[in-house]
Amino acid sequence: MAFNSSKDETDQTRRLYNPYQDLQVPIQTLYKLPTSPEFLFQEEAVAQRRSWGENLTYYTGITYLGGATVGAAKGFVDGVRAVEPGDTMKLKVNRILNGSGHAGRKFGNRAGVIGLMFAGLESGMVALRDTDDVVNSVVAGLGTGALYKAASGPRSAAVAGAIGGMVVGLAVTGKQVLKRYVPI
Repeated sequence: MAFNSSKDETDQTRRLYNPYQDLQVPIQTLYKLPTSPEFLFQEEAVAQRRSWGENLTYYTGITYLGGATVGAAKGFVDGVRAVEPGDTMKLKVNRILNGSGHAGRKFGNRAGVIGLMFAGLESGMVALRDTDDVVNSVVAGLGTGALYKAASGPRSAAVAGAIGGMVVGLAVTGKQVLKRYVPI
């Protein structure tokens, strides 16, 4: 193909439209997103803690998921044990799925209620004491255990409260040890 020389000259003088030409900003940094969190108010930036609503959602969701997973595993084992020698494959699968679903729901709901109570008590302790430390978590664990078993009587409530406080204390200690020795 032969090109017209006058047409080549006009193409070279033309330039493409660049929407960023007047911004005086390098295009590479134009779309860089911040790497640190951004806060609307300075008070939010100072607090290194989730809000009570985030705490409530987090603890309730995590404990429900954990309880449902443990319950489903227990239900699976129970379902496998319930299988009889003359059962068809459909009946075997049905027993296993029913066992997993039933136990998973039961364990998940119980654990979710425990997480809900713990989150509420811990957020209440933070608001009451106006400080965020290990004492709030341990007292919230103690109160959660006691409240969860309060209907079973004072002795059961005291034992459950002690167990709840110890479990939370061990979890907080384990978290501190993990932070110290494991680079994350």
